[in-house]
Amino acid sequence: MISRLVQSADFERVLSAPSRSRSAHFALHHLAQGPLPVRKPAGKAVVPSLATDLSTGLVPANPLPVDDSPSGHWLGCVVPKRHAKRAVTRNLLKRQIRAVFARHAAQLPAGQWLVRLRSPFAATQFVSARSEALAQAARGELEQLLARAGATALPPVRA
Repeated sequence: MISRLVQSADFERVLSAPSRSRSAHFALHHLAQGPLPVRKPAGKAVVPSLATDLSTGLVPANPLPVDDSPSGHWLGCVVPKRHAKRAVTRNLLKRQIRAVFARHAAQLPAGQWLVRLRSPFAATQFVSARSEALAQAARGELEQLLARAGATALPPVRA
C-alpha cells in the first residue's frame, strides 16, 4: 500500500535530500525513513480512554495504528502553479504521478518518495490544459524516471 505524505515537515525533509533521478520536467527525491508522527492539533481536548467503561474488559494496546506501519512507501507530489497554471493540469499531473508510482513501487526501496515538477510543459505543444497528449507525455517521462530509480535501487547481483 502506498500512503501519501501530508505534513509539510515531511515534504521539507524529503526535498532536502538530493534528487535521486531527474528528467526534462520532473525530479525524484527519496528518503529511506518513514514520515514523522502526526501531531495532534494544540487546541483539541483529548478524550479519556473508554477502557474502564467497557464491560468486555481492557482494550488491547497496539503499538502502532495499521496505517502507520514502520516500512512502506509514502508518496508526495509537488506541482507548483508557476509550472502548471491551471488546476486541471496540476490534477492531471498528480494523477499520472500516483498511477506510475503504483506500478513501480515493488521495485523501489521503502521510504518517503517525492516527485517534483521542475519545469513546465510547453504550452505551444500542449494547447489544451487537459489533453491526452499531455497525459501520455507525462506518463512516458515518469515511467522512465521511476524505472531509472528502480534500476539503481536494486542490490548488486552475486554470482
